[in-house]
Amino acid sequence: MRLSIHALLDYLIHNEADVLLQIEAASDEPTQRVIDGRMTVATGAELHPMPVEAGVGRRTWTRGSGPFRVDYRATVEVDRMASDISGLATTPYSELAGEAVPYIWPSRYCQSDRFTGFVATRFGDLEGGAKILAMADWIHDELDYVPGSSDGNTGAADTFIARKGICRDYAHLLISFARAAGIPARMVSAYAWQLEPQDFHAVTEVWLDGGWHLVDATKMAPVEGLVPIVAGRDATDIAFMTIFGQAELNEQAVSVERID
Repeated sequence: MRLSIHALLDYLIHNEADVLLQIEAASDEPTQRVIDGRMTVATGAELHPMPVEAGVGRRTWTRGSGPFRVDYRATVEVDRMASDISGLATTPYSELAGEAVPYIWPSRYCQSDRFTGFVATRFGDLEGGAKILAMADWIHDELDYVPGSSDGNTGAADTFIARKGICRDYAHLLISFARAAGIPARMVSAYAWQLEPQDFHAVTEVWLDGGWHLVDATKMAPVEGLVPIVAGRDATDIAFMTIFGQAELNEQAVSVERID
């Protein structure tokens, strides 16, 4: 399918600050093709793009002071079918590809070492993709999706206790469960067709049978309509914008429409 994407970020930055942007659809994601894409900063500040360590997407450094408005528009062709991962096998640690190894350990928001016992007890009779799908179902059924119920300090352990969160919390918990079961997992920011309300979306990618596979524990958008932006260990690595200073939000909007 072909999707039209528009993202607008409008902030007021106090004093001058470095700004890190991660809002461009990944041009190096094999299941999508960026036909055209353009990001502009209203201030005309110089942009410094660079690849993301995970090998998916890129980040762009710039600077801002006062009114700071970013506009991104793209047309992306997505060639990804919904697939059944239930029969895919877990890859032994010793056979993992180098790109998957960084995602077997705990990270700031994904305290996988705290879930080893629970995962073994609750999902121990399942293997591979079937285990991941059972984890995603458990998270979907046990958590309530409540906007504003978490913040930048909320980790997977907090979400597990509170039983509520937003997309990033669902993804953090699934990543933690997967890593606790010996399955590499990472976080992916994405534009999402049919997501309501429209916003930047966070999903999980797990390494099974020699490759990465997208899983959305919120079940709020079809996987075949996801457009990955960047991938990383957790929310630390995939934030759509980080301002290294003080700022106020004026407006933020995301739109994803199918055009064929």
